Formats: sequence, structure tokens, C-alpha cells
Amino acid sequence: MKPKVRLYNHDGLGLIIDFPSGVIYSNQAGGHACLQPEMEGIFVPLSNDDWPISPTDELVAYFTGVKHQGSGASSGIDEEDAAFIEGILCKHRPNGVIKVDRTKLRESYEAWIHVGVLDDGSGSNEEFPGFGPYPRSAVLTWPNSD
Repeated sequence: MKPKVRLYNHDGLGLIIDFPSGVIYSNQAGGHACLQPEMEGIFVPLSNDDWPISPTDELVAYFTGVKHQGSGASSGIDEEDAAFIEGILCKHRPNGVIKVDRTKLRESYEAWIHVGVLDDGSGSNEEFPGFGPYPRSAVLTWPNSD
């Protein structure tokens, strides 16, 4: 049995990079559905210090807002959601190396979004070095709004 880290009390945005670490990461996801998806990998906290509103605040507001009304998109996200998330990433992390994985929209929910970590154009990735080959599967996660 592999050790498991539950990110339920982590306050901020993070990335679980799919990597054979021997450690399983889990978080509550999907709003009130309180799903508990898991992934083996490496957890990388991402900056959450942008003011006046952080990327985490923007994502929580979006998933608790008019469209999802707190449902947490527990049946998956759509193209509109993916574009919104990428807009947040572009605003707060403008290097563009994290993109929503369009092949896994149905497996993505509030606080658990399947993404790809891409080559930064240099043949590697300066922000997340050593995880190649790129693209590398990952999950973008933050505190669930339940």
C-alpha cells in the first residue's frame, strides 16, 4: 500500500504532476459531491499571492457562481470551463506551460482539473524541470468549495 497525502486542508492552488513517486495525493473535489480522486505523483504548490484576488479565489467564485451553483461540476467540465481555467492560468502564470487536458474534461471537476505540463519551447521546462518527457499529465487542484 502506497502512502497517501490528503490535500483537504491545503490552502491554495497546487499541481500534482503524474510521476512514479510512490506517494498518492488526494483532494476533495466536485463541490458538495465531495469526490475524492487520487493520483500518484509529486505535489507542487503554486503561487497564490496575487492581489486583490488570487487564482484560487477566482476559481472558487467561478465554480460556486451562476453556471455551476455550487454543484462543483461533479459530472465533468466543458469547453467553456476549460477556457475560463486557462484564462486564470494565463493571467497568473503567463508562461503558458499548463493547459487543460481536453481529452479528460469528463474526469475533471471543481478542485481537480486534468491538465498537461508542456515543453516551454526550449525542449524542456524551466519551471518544472526533470519531469520530462513533456507534455506530462498533471492535476490542477485547490480547496473544494463544499
